[in-house]
Amino acid sequence: MIHLIRKKAASEQIEQMLNTLGTYIKLAVDIKQRILAGGGILHADCEAELLADGCQQEDIWGADWYSRSQKVRFEALINIRPRQNNTGMEIMDPDIRLQVESIVRELLGGVN
Repeated sequence: MIHLIRKKAASEQIEQMLNTLGTYIKLAVDIKQRILAGGGILHADCEAELLADGCQQEDIWGADWYSRSQKVRFEALINIRPRQNNTGMEIMDPDIRLQVESIVRELLGGVN
């Protein structure tokens, strides 16, 4: 189940998003609006939710959230964008990584 998260997620939302893959949640994070979508089978599923909500693709980055360990992983196919100087699946720009991590921790952190 994909949830669009604009404020601190409730534990029920985290559980529902975890139901998709079990141990982690695939995310798409809008670094401009500071919101995220999570819980899809693909990062692109989450990205589609943000795009439908009016977000701009160049502001959306993919990541994974491991709720038990409270860790963020910065790899997703949606991150491959040569026009934004990101040629691989991992977010290369340290500023963008920091923004993604900050948003994920703000909205999902501390909830298991």
